[in-house]
Amino acid sequence: MRILVTETLGDSGMAYLREHAEVDQRLRLSHQELCDILPEYDALIVRSATTVDDALLQAGTRLRVVGRAGTGVDNIDVEAATRLGILVVNAPSGNSNAVAEHTIALILAMARQLIPAVCSMKEGRWEKSSLQGIEVRNKVLGLVGLGRIGRLVASKAKGLEMRVVAYDPFISAGGAASIGVELLSLDDLLRTADFISVHTPLTPATHGMIGIRELALLKPEAYLINVARGGLIDEAALREALSAGRLAGAALDVFETEPVRDADFVADRRLIATPHLGGSTAEAQENVALDVAEAIVDYLEGRFPSSPVNVPYVAPQAAGFLRPYVDLAERLGRFFIQWRTRISGPIELVFEGEVCEYDTRLLTSAFLAGLLHSATTEPVNIVNARHIASGAGLEVSEMSLSRPDRPTSQITARMVNGPEPRDISGALINGMPHLVGLDGQRVDCVAQGHMLVDVHHDVPGIVGNLGQLLGSNGVNISFAQMGRARRGGEAIMILGLDEALPANLIPRILELSNIHVVRAVELPPLPGYDEN
Repeated sequence: MRILVTETLGDSGMAYLREHAEVDQRLRLSHQELCDILPEYDALIVRSATTVDDALLQAGTRLRVVGRAGTGVDNIDVEAATRLGILVVNAPSGNSNAVAEHTIALILAMARQLIPAVCSMKEGRWEKSSLQGIEVRNKVLGLVGLGRIGRLVASKAKGLEMRVVAYDPFISAGGAASIGVELLSLDDLLRTADFISVHTPLTPATHGMIGIRELALLKPEAYLINVARGGLIDEAALREALSAGRLAGAALDVFETEPVRDADFVADRRLIATPHLGGSTAEAQENVALDVAEAIVDYLEGRFPSSPVNVPYVAPQAAGFLRPYVDLAERLGRFFIQWRTRISGPIELVFEGEVCEYDTRLLTSAFLAGLLHSATTEPVNIVNARHIASGAGLEVSEMSLSRPDRPTSQITARMVNGPEPRDISGALINGMPHLVGLDGQRVDCVAQGHMLVDVHHDVPGIVGNLGQLLGSNGVNISFAQMGRARRGGEAIMILGLDEALPANLIPRILELSNIHVVRAVELPPLPGYDEN
C-alpha cells in the first residue's frame, strides 16, 4: 500500500501511517505535478491547501481513498469521488474540544474584561476601578446549535455553574434535557441569554441568521460569540449594534472574509477578534492527524472506517434493487424537514411491499441523511446518519409490512406525537421517485427540483390567485398537485416551479385569502426531467 501526503501532518498520524504502509510526503506540489504522480498511490491525505478536483481524482487510477485531516471536505470533490468509487474520509471530531475551549476562553475574557485590562497595563495605566467585570456563575449561556461542539461547550459551561439554554430545530427536547439543557425558540433564547454562542453549520438557510432583527432582541448587557463559521452573523449589523452600544460586547474567531479587511471593525473596543484559532492547538492537530491516518489504514486493510463521508457499503445482490429506494428515502427526508421546519417528536418509518424483503435499515439511514442534510457542519450520509441522529437525541423506530395486497413498495415516515397527521409517503412510479402522501392527504408528484407547498382552505380561487401572483413576478409553474381530506376543509397544494421561489414572495403569498402555511422546498433535480 502506498500513501501520498501533500501537506504537513501531525507526528502521531505520520508515525501510524508508516507503521502500516509505504508513505511519501511531498509538499508544495503543483496541481499538474500531483496529477503526474498520483497514479502510483492507493491513498491521498490532504488538509485545506490541496484542491482535490475531478481531474486529480481521475488521474489517481489506483486511488481508493482520500483523507482530509480536518473537519470539512470543501476542497474535495466528493461527488466526483463517489462517481469514481473513491472513499472520502475526514476527522470530524479531532478539534472539537479545542473549539469548545476557545469559546469558553472568549466568554471569560469578555466577562472579566481581560483584553482591555492587559492593554491598559502594557500602556502604563492602572485602571482597576473602570475594569470591573462580571462572574459567569448563574449567568445564562444560549447556544445556537447543539451539535458535537455545542454539547462540549454546554458541558464546560455547566462546570462553571452557568445555566445553559439552546436553540436547535434538529434536537428533541428529551435529547437536550438528557444533558441538562433547556430548548427554546431562537427569539426566546436571544431575549433570555447573557452570552450567546453560535454553533451551526454555514448553509444558505443559516447565512446571516443573526442579523439586524435578531441583534435587536439581545439584552444591552449581553455578549455574542462566534467560533463556528464566518457568515453566520451579519457583520455589518453587528458593527452598527456595537457602535450604538446595544450590546455589551462580542467575540469573533471567524469572519465572512478572511483575512479580515475591516480594520475599524476589528479595532472596536467592544469586540474581541482572534484569527480563526478555534482548532489551532497542538493537541487538535495531532488528533486530526491520527484520526485520518487510522481511517485511511482501516479502509486499505479491508475494515470500514469510522468517519466515512461517502460510498457506504451495499451488498451486491441488493444494490441494484435498493439504489432507487435509497434516493427516494433521502428525498423524502429532505422534503419533510423543509416542510415541517423542525423535528418535534419521535419518528417512525413504515415500509410496505417488496422492499420489505431487503434490509430496510439502509433506507432509514437514507431518510435520516436527508432529514439532517443541513443540520450539521459534518457531511451526513447513510453511513453516519444514524449516529448523528442518536447523538442529537432523535428517537427513530422502523416497521416493515410485507403485504401481499400491495406489491408496489412504499415508504412512509411520520412524527408519532401530536393529534394531527404529520407524515410523508413516497413510492417509485415508472422508476421515478414520487411523493404520494403528505400529512394524511393523498398527493402525487415527482419529488425533485423547486417546489412551493401550501396549506389552504378549500374554496374557489386559490389556484388562480396564487398563479397570478407568481406569474406577475416571473415565476413559472411546471405542475400543480392538490390533495384534500374533505370538500371545503383544509387542503394541500404542491406547485412545481421552473426556478427557486424568491424569499420575498412568501409573505405576499400569506397575504392571499385562505392560505395559511407556505413553504419553499428544494430537492435535487432529476437529470432530464425539467426538459420533458
